[in-house]
Parts: sequence; structure tokens; C-alpha cells
Amino acid sequence: MPETILAFDYGLRRIGVAVGQDVTASASPVGVVDNGEQGVDHDRIRAIISEWHPTRLVVGMPTHADGSPGAITAAVEVFIDELAQYGLPISTIDERYSSLEAEQALKNARKQGSRGRISKQDIDAAAAVFIAERYLAGR
Repeated sequence: MPETILAFDYGLRRIGVAVGQDVTASASPVGVVDNGEQGVDHDRIRAIISEWHPTRLVVGMPTHADGSPGAITAAVEVFIDELAQYGLPISTIDERYSSLEAEQALKNARKQGSRGRISKQDIDAAAAVFIAERYLAGR
């Protein structure tokens, strides 16, 4: 059965979201979900799940270059616990360098004239694409 995933790049202000499919092994940015003083915008996550009907959620786990847990690993684990409310299988994947790769890819696209100004939201959503594609490539 084909699998559609939603991938999340957790951040303390914003969470990048991408949708991916195993048939094409590709992903596209969906946007960002706010994550502020009131916590994660679960209304937005519910709306995204309702729109895309994923069969799995994938969360990037922040780690240092040596593989040790990143500074926000505990916050990501709380986010994963919150995602359990949607009743979907949840997988994690190493997200090392995904934000750097995303920013570089967007800068290259801008140099080539295929996109304009790059926002933090663009980088967060693109990082989620890298997370989704890593997960799909490893299946």
C-alpha cells in the first residue's frame, strides 16, 4: 500500500512541515506550524493531517555531529508524545544538517533566478523536505 508521510522539522518558534510519498520517493514543502509561548499549533497540524491524509508522521531528531542528542532533543520528544493524539504511526530520523542543506539549496535556487527572497519559514519547510526524503530513501 502506498505510504504518504508528513515530516516535521521541529523548532522552538516554528515547525517546518513537508509531505512525501513513497511511490515517488519525493517530498514537497507544506509550510510551517507556529510553536510559541502557547505551545504547538495543533489546530494547524490537524488541518494539515485532514488535507493530506498521511499514513505516517516522521519527525527529525536533532543530534550533534558526533551523534549525541541535540540541545532541543527533550522538546522534540515532548512534541512526538503530543503527535500520538493523531493515532498515526510515528517514526524519527536523524535530521543532522537538514536546515543547513535546506538553506544552501534555497540560496542556490535564488542564484539561478528560480526563486526570490528566502524567509526563515522557507528554510524550515525545506528542511522538513530533506527529513521526508531521508526517511523515504531509507525505506
